[in-house]
Amino acid sequence: MAAVNSQALAADPSFTGTLSAGFDSEYYFRGLWFSSNNAWTSVNLSIPVADKLTAGVGALYTYSTGTDGAGPSRLDYGELDLIGSLTYDAGFAKFGLVATSYTFFDTFSGDINGVSFGNPIAPDSRVRDAVDIGLTAAIPFGNANFYVSGYYDVRINAPYYEVGADYTFKINDCFSIVPAANIGYGSNYYSFPETGTEKSGFTAARVSISAPYKLTDSFTVTPYVAANFALDIREDLNVVREKNDVFGGLSVSYAF
Repeated sequence: MAAVNSQALAADPSFTGTLSAGFDSEYYFRGLWFSSNNAWTSVNLSIPVADKLTAGVGALYTYSTGTDGAGPSRLDYGELDLIGSLTYDAGFAKFGLVATSYTFFDTFSGDINGVSFGNPIAPDSRVRDAVDIGLTAAIPFGNANFYVSGYYDVRINAPYYEVGADYTFKINDCFSIVPAANIGYGSNYYSFPETGTEKSGFTAARVSISAPYKLTDSFTVTPYVAANFALDIREDLNVVREKNDVFGGLSVSYAF
């Protein structure tokens, strides 16, 4: 019987993963403001399935520790995302199929004193769950990455599209600076036309700069600052904060 090569097993684990936690001064998702002072935690596992094909499973929970300016009382907001994906590495690009289940514990718009902050004439603003299915592509080009993705929300029967890019300036083996930008487009995607807003159009442009610092091979601390610029179908919805809003946050991750 052949001896087991422990080094080979260590070099080819059955799965890898990342545990993360962080804080965001404002929580924006696809250009729409949700809440402030959010604490969050996540776990993601990557499982090799076949040559160049990888499965992923993950979960993320985020909640507001305190949001002001949303009404006479504090806005409560909590969300759990469960994620499954398949990624194919074609060399010149990575292509993904991803499905995400969203649970909005305080409704999609959060609640104040037990009542949804969503508009009662716009039912999509008060949903408590959603599922979307997406196709993604990530194309590396030197120190840059280009992204394109499209998602379909089966809860509200609406698509969302996004393109973006980032670039890594490596300062040394531990420290990098990463500027990034993206822009999104939605077609009746949580735009609430019942309230008089645009039904379809660009959602928002976002620019950010992060500074990941590797404390060890496994631990990374990443502060960031970002700006969200509300566009066609968001500029009349992001009224709790400025339409052009600067915010920031910090995350800590452990890779295993």
